[in-house]
Amino acid sequence: MSERIAVRKTYKLFIGGKFPRSESGRSYPVQNSNVALASRKDVRDAVLAARAAVKGWSGATAYNRGQILYRVAEMLEGRRDQFVGLGVPAAEVDEAIDRWVWYAGWADKLTQVYGNANPVAGPYFNLSAPEPTGVVGVLAPTEPALLGLVSVVAPAIVSGNTVVVLVAEASPLPAITLSEVLATSDLPGGVVNLLTGRPAETAPWLAGHMDVNALDLTGVDDPELAAELERAAAGNLKRVLRPAAGPVDWTADPGVGRMTALLETKTVWHPKGV
Repeated sequence: MSERIAVRKTYKLFIGGKFPRSESGRSYPVQNSNVALASRKDVRDAVLAARAAVKGWSGATAYNRGQILYRVAEMLEGRRDQFVGLGVPAAEVDEAIDRWVWYAGWADKLTQVYGNANPVAGPYFNLSAPEPTGVVGVLAPTEPALLGLVSVVAPAIVSGNTVVVLVAEASPLPAITLSEVLATSDLPGGVVNLLTGRPAETAPWLAGHMDVNALDLTGVDDPELAAELERAAAGNLKRVLRPAAGPVDWTADPGVGRMTALLETKTVWHPKGV
């Protein structure tokens, strides 16, 4: 009998809750595996999936969103050793799990903390409530591959946004493995879409897409590319989260800035009863 040859895994994209190959048919090698190389068409498909998911995800109760994010943490805990096997330090995996739990706890508190009853001169109630921005394009940081990714995705989706994430070219395996966790965590298809490949190639199409409402440039290391993407984002007045000026300590208290940066405020006037 001949010696068995192990199946070599091909890491695919994650779009609309499914795992398609790149429309281009391209791939590139990483850690003895083949990883899909996303194209412009894949970006368009991911944005379509994200837009289709906005209504259901933003319309879900905050309690339900919190439960799903907590379920992600549970599933990630169960696959902890798999991420360690991919080269992610055990401490980073633990931090990523805890980060999911932390954001899950905010799901049903955002409106209470950032909503408001405003004093007005007249017989009216004036109420302000935070709402999701919509579809958010995210360029994920290269390092730390898992914790950095979780730290930009979780705050975007906890309030009801959906995301299209361009994963760092050098470290895609933790991201695609995380997508396998998301696919088994009750997260509706299209809420998170992950594209592997060369962000410098696909990011301009994401930044210029007229159906993307916000752009997070955290993972952009090239100032010229960041400026180019900001100019493209101005086409439909996307709000832009600029990359940090220096190194980011991803293990520090994340604060609420990433959540509130992707919220809109809706104000409603209602007459008081006589």
